[in-house]
Amino acid sequence: MLENIDQLIIFHLGPLPINATIFYTWIVMLVLVSISLWLTYHLKTHGEISKTQIIMEMIVMSIQKQIKDVANDNPVKYLPIIGTFFLFIAMSNLLSIIPWFRVPTASLTTTTAFACCVFFAIPYYGIKNAGLKGYLKKFIEPTPIMLPMNIVSDFSSTFSLAFRLYGNMLSGVVISSVLITLAPFIVPLPMQMLGLLTGTIQAYIFALLAIVYVSAVAPKESSQSTDTKGV
Repeated sequence: MLENIDQLIIFHLGPLPINATIFYTWIVMLVLVSISLWLTYHLKTHGEISKTQIIMEMIVMSIQKQIKDVANDNPVKYLPIIGTFFLFIAMSNLLSIIPWFRVPTASLTTTTAFACCVFFAIPYYGIKNAGLKGYLKKFIEPTPIMLPMNIVSDFSSTFSLAFRLYGNMLSGVVISSVLITLAPFIVPLPMQMLGLLTGTIQAYIFALLAIVYVSAVAPKESSQSTDTKGV
C-alpha cells in the first residue's frame, strides 16, 4: 500500500513529530552537503587539476550556459537558487533506487515550499535587476488594464510549479508500486531506470521554468550588452 509520507511519522524530536517528508529531506540535504564537501576539498586554481574538478567545472559551466540562454543575463546571479533546485530534485530521484527511501518531492509540502521560494525570488531578482519602479512597471504592461491579470498570473504560474512537480513525481511512485506488485521479479529494474530518466527530466523542467519566472524582469544593460556581443 502506498503511504502518504506527510502522515508517516518517523520519530519525535521532543514534542515535535518528524514525518517522512522532513526526514527524507534531511537525508537528501546531508548527502548533497557531504558530496559537496568531498568534491570541493581538493579544488585548485593553479597547477595540475584533477579529472574530478574538470568534470565538476564542465557541469557548472553547462548549468550556467542553460541559465544564460534562458535568462539572457549573468548566470552567476541565478546559479545558487536554480542549481539548488536542480540538484535537490535530481538527488531525491537518484536516491529512490534505495528500497526504503521515500522521495520527498512526491509530497505536496515539499513542492509547495519550492514554489514559495520561486515566488519570493521573483520580486527579489526583479527589484535587484530593474529597481522597485522597474519591477512594478511589469504589472501594468502592456496596459494598466492588465494589472489584476498580471498579479493573478504571478501567483498561478508560480504555484503551478508545485502541482506539476508533485503530480509527476507522485504518479511515478504510484505506477512503480502498482507494477512491482503485479510483477515483482520483472518490473523493478526497468521501472527504476525509467524513473531515474523521468525524474531527471522533471528536475530540468522545474529549474528551467524557475529561471523563466525569476529572470522575467532583467536589467536592460544585460540584454543590450548581449545583443552587442551577438552582433
